[in-house]
Amino acid sequence: MRPLVPSTAAAALLLTALAAPPAARASVPPAKTPVAEGYGGAVATVDADATAAGLSALRAGGNAVDAAVAAAAALGVTEPYSAGVGGGGYLLYYEPRTHRVLTLDGRETAPRAMGPTAFTEDGKPLAFADAVTSGLSVGVPGTPATWDTALRLWGRRSLGQALAPATAIARQGFVVDQTFATQTASNAARFAEFPSTSALYLPGGQPPVVGSLQRNPDLAATYDLLARKGISAFYTGALAHDVATTAQHPPVAAGVTGVRPGLMTTADLAAYAVRRQAPTLVRYEGLDVYGIAPSSSGGTTVGEALNILERQGVKDLAPTQQLHRYLDASALAFADRNRLVGDPAYVRVPERRLLSQAWADKRSCLISPDRALVTPVTSGIAPGGTCGSPVGVASPTGYEGTSTTHLVTSDRWGGVVSYTLTIEQTGGSGIVVPHRGFLLNNELTDFSFTDTQGGHDPNLPAPGKRPRSSISPTIVLRHHRPFLAVGSPGGATIITTVLQVLLGRLDQGLTLPQAIAAPRASQRNTAAADAEAGFDTAALEALGHRFAPSPEIGAAVGLELEPGGRVLAAAEPVRRGGGAAGVVSTTR
Repeated sequence: MRPLVPSTAAAALLLTALAAPPAARASVPPAKTPVAEGYGGAVATVDADATAAGLSALRAGGNAVDAAVAAAAALGVTEPYSAGVGGGGYLLYYEPRTHRVLTLDGRETAPRAMGPTAFTEDGKPLAFADAVTSGLSVGVPGTPATWDTALRLWGRRSLGQALAPATAIARQGFVVDQTFATQTASNAARFAEFPSTSALYLPGGQPPVVGSLQRNPDLAATYDLLARKGISAFYTGALAHDVATTAQHPPVAAGVTGVRPGLMTTADLAAYAVRRQAPTLVRYEGLDVYGIAPSSSGGTTVGEALNILERQGVKDLAPTQQLHRYLDASALAFADRNRLVGDPAYVRVPERRLLSQAWADKRSCLISPDRALVTPVTSGIAPGGTCGSPVGVASPTGYEGTSTTHLVTSDRWGGVVSYTLTIEQTGGSGIVVPHRGFLLNNELTDFSFTDTQGGHDPNLPAPGKRPRSSISPTIVLRHHRPFLAVGSPGGATIITTVLQVLLGRLDQGLTLPQAIAAPRASQRNTAAADAEAGFDTAALEALGHRFAPSPEIGAAVGLELEPGGRVLAAAEPVRRGGGAAGVVSTTR
């Protein structure tokens, strides 16, 4: 079994990296500014180089979509353990010409040979760690198609122009920061199992030291190929053959055994298509809150929880009561999500019902001001039922990796993008495609390995199916114009992070930077909610809430569109090493 937390060997590698002499360090990582205000457009990501790539697209005449693709491609270089062309994601775009919010579902898909028992052996679910580091976990990537589709539909620049900054970073190198060094060391044991991965990320058998230069000429060549030949070069031809072969026959080091082969074929790659569909929409305190529809559960779960909070009237409550209602609303929304949400091409998802105020009102009445819900709670309301008549089994939330990355962009024409992209676990499957420079995802581990819902699990694997996601890019309109755009990485905690940021900004009197920086708690219909060290649990525990410590929840970024064309961009000041916000100009 390959551990997903630092093993003894990985910990030793980490200590070696941290103890490296100053002479081994080539430079200082670029400074990150977590808050910026100005005009002409803005970008916020977790990484200074990626934010700079997005801003360069805006300054060259591109719009928010061009900036989003440029920043995302750069993250594929500088944050490769969270995102890249080997993964997928979901994009929300406010189009200023039509005043509409539009979406792209670029989620990875299961190979056509995958069935509902793919993650079982002798009738039992595989160990999660064994499933992750395997070809079996690799879904058909959707990120390249997402970039191409977004640019063709809404962008002003070509794919080659969007990829140019990232290509330069990959070829010339970027300065390794503490986050990159730590994540590499944490994955060193499993990266060492694949020569293509260790050659790139464990030079000389060791993780890179902070301040060293990390180059990726193979990824630069891959980006060059896509710039010259278009996105079809990823889904057909030699590159597609390399992706499918790597998934089917993971290139392991001598003596490594037990890495399961995958099912993806070149036909699966050739058949991949991005979905265009309507966003989710709820009205909260006079604002229009747009999210992503299934296959992600983000929009429906955030939307249902907001409707419950609307019923609770949280804006006028004391802070402890606001957080109490937030935690219970999250538990109820997650119970319904786990029971009812999957890929709508394969299961009936009652999206309209989940987003209706009438449904939320019946769920809301289960919340008491005096005591916390006993979690996990059951899902739903019996037909014609009233408060207190739930149906189904208790619906706890399974494990989802906490990696992924989010970015937000805006432009001078009023366009706004909120985009979350991922390869799932930190480091994905751990497998770099030889000579291509990118990691393959492990997104298929987001499927339920076995039925968890008493015969009604909507998230079991199936041929071509998209695994359920928690990704929650969100755009909030006020008077039909963009007001906020937010999102976060963090697996299932993405949903609660977005909810808590919205609660902080809209109901608790916090600025957007304050709402992003505030200590977090996450209740996902589990026996105990996760809580960061700075989150004050005492008054909530007196109401019956239970908490488990968490070192970090989410890593949000956001934009707030202010009167007169001014925009505030905000990122994390501390989490994941802090984020980077920037604007085109600080003056009009």
